[in-house]
Amino acid sequence: MIKGEQKRYSEMTKEELQQEIAMLTEKARKAEQMGMVNEYAVYERKIAMAKAYMLNPADFQPGEIYEIEGAPGEYFKVRYLKGVFAWGWRLKGNGEEEALPISLLRKPDLP
Repeated sequence: MIKGEQKRYSEMTKEELQQEIAMLTEKARKAEQMGMVNEYAVYERKIAMAKAYMLNPADFQPGEIYEIEGAPGEYFKVRYLKGVFAWGWRLKGNGEEEALPISLLRKPDLP
């Protein structure tokens, strides 16, 4: 690998992903402290992507409804999975299909 070239998340081991998440979390914390909202949002997306590669896509089922992490009360219905992305739509959204990293989905707490 060329010096300075970044490995893809799909090529990283679980330990490398954990190190990447820790580094990105620190950068996000610093960006937030400095009021750099856009930079903070970029790090949050990168963290979500790295976390997605630590999960098993087979644990997420088409037709199931999941709560969107960080968006309480928002739900997402999965139509299909492609890699670490779940394709579907938000239940209270405009009906347009979108893709979310599986790390942003969690089974809703049932009463």
